[in-house]
Amino acid sequence: MNKSDLKPASVFEQFAKINQIPRPSKREEKMIDYLRQWGESHGLETKIDETGNVLIRKPATPGYENHKTIILQSHMDMVCDKLVDVDFDFDNDAIQTYIDGEWLRAKGTTLGADDGIGCAIELAILEANDIEHGPLECVFTRDEETGLTGAEGMKPGFMTGDYLINLDSEDEGEFFVSCAGGRNTQARFTFQREQAPNDYFFLKAQLKGLTGGHSGDDINKKRANAIKLLGRFLFQTMNRYKGVQLAQFHSGKLHNAIPRDGMFVIAVPNTIKENVKADWNVFAAIVEDEFHITDTQMVWSMESADAEPIIERQVARNFVWALQAIDNGIYAICQDPELNGMVETSSNIAAIHSTETEINILSSQRSNVMSNLDNMCATIVATFQLAGAEAYSSDGYPAWKMKAESQLRDTVVETYKELFGKTPIVRGIHAGLECGLFSERYPQLDMISFGPTLRDVHTPDERLLIPTVQMVWDHLLLVLKKL
Repeated sequence: MNKSDLKPASVFEQFAKINQIPRPSKREEKMIDYLRQWGESHGLETKIDETGNVLIRKPATPGYENHKTIILQSHMDMVCDKLVDVDFDFDNDAIQTYIDGEWLRAKGTTLGADDGIGCAIELAILEANDIEHGPLECVFTRDEETGLTGAEGMKPGFMTGDYLINLDSEDEGEFFVSCAGGRNTQARFTFQREQAPNDYFFLKAQLKGLTGGHSGDDINKKRANAIKLLGRFLFQTMNRYKGVQLAQFHSGKLHNAIPRDGMFVIAVPNTIKENVKADWNVFAAIVEDEFHITDTQMVWSMESADAEPIIERQVARNFVWALQAIDNGIYAICQDPELNGMVETSSNIAAIHSTETEINILSSQRSNVMSNLDNMCATIVATFQLAGAEAYSSDGYPAWKMKAESQLRDTVVETYKELFGKTPIVRGIHAGLECGLFSERYPQLDMISFGPTLRDVHTPDERLLIPTVQMVWDHLLLVLKKL
C-alpha cells in the first residue's frame, strides 16, 4: 500500500491533519481550538462546554428532518508513549506515520488512532454533502485517557440526541454494549536516605522490550508486567542474600498501560556482586521462557553504577514485599453468559517512581461489577497499608450496563449483516468507555460502541488496520441512513 490507497480518502485526510496537532491528555487546548475553528469555518453550530468538550451540529439532509438525532462521539486526546531511545516532544511535534503492509503505524511513538481515527470519521461525515442522515451531533470529549474527566465534567443538556454511537472501539466486526468501571489506586512510601557501607557495590538493572498494551483490553493476554518482574527479582535477591539495599526504582508511565520497561539500582556487598549478576541472567532466562508466547523481544541488562544514598532499609524491604504480594492481572471472569467469558475484574500495577524522599505507586482496577471493583481496590489499599505506605483509591468512573432492548443495537447488527453477509459479535469490553458516564447523565440514551481494528494501543507499537476503516465507514453511513 501507499498513501493513495488509504480509503476512504476523506477520513485519512482528516486523520493526517489531526496528527499534526499535539493533543496529550489534559493538554488538548490546540485540538479544542482546531475543532472550534473547523466547525465555524464550515458554517456549523459549534459549542464548547466549560470542561472543554466540543459539540458540532449538522442539520439533517432533506427528507430526514423528522428522524431522531444521532450523536457520534469520540475523544480528542491521545496516550503519549514512545520508545526509550526516540527523541520526541508530544507537546510540539507532529506524529510521523508510515504504511507497513495493511497497517498504519507511527515512527517510534503511539499513533494516536485511539481515538484520532474516531475524530477523523466524525469530521469527514460533517464535511460530506452526499451522505443521508438525520440530525447529527458530533461530540469530541477531552481527557478520556487519564480519567474520563471530559465526560465526567459534561453536564446534562450538552448533548440532546436520542442515539449515541461511540467510535472508540478497536475490533472491526465487534460491537460493544457494556464496559467496565474503573478506579486508580495510589500509594506512597516516605523515607530518609542513608549511606551504604564502604564495601558495597552498586548495580543498575534494566528491562525493556516488553509487549505492554492496554491495561483493560489486553489484561487477558497474560503479557509480562515490567514492575512485577523487577519486583520479583528484588524479592528473591533480598531473601537470598543479607544486606541488599535499594537506591532507585522506576517503571511505567500511564495508569491505563501495562508497563513495558523499567530499572532499579541496588547496592550489594562486594562479596556477592558476581552472584547477583549471575542470578539476574538466570532469572532473565526463566522469565523469557515463561513469556515466550507474549513477550519475545525482552532486553535485559545489569551493569555497575555510581554510588548514591540508599532508601531507608526497612522502607525498601516493605516496598519490595508489597510488590511481591500485590494482585496483578485477572481477578474474576464475568458470570453472565451473554458476555461470553469476558474479564470481569482486574488490577494493573502501572507506574512506580522513586524520588529523594518518596516512592510513588500508581495502579488501576477495573470491573463490570461495582461491588467487586470496591473489593479489588480495597485489596490493593490494604496491601500497601500493611507495608506502611499511605494508600487510597480515586472515585473513578462507573460501568455501563447492557440494555435488554435496544433499537440502535438491532439496527447496527442488521445493517452489518446486510453489508457483509455475516453476523457480528456483540459483547462487553473490559475497558473504560465514556458510555458509562453518559449512561448516568443521559439515562435515556440508546448507545453502542464500534470502530476499526487497532492493535497495541497505548504503546509505540500501536497500529491501525487500514481496510477496516472503509468497512466501518460504509457500515456507519448505512446505519445513519436507516436508523
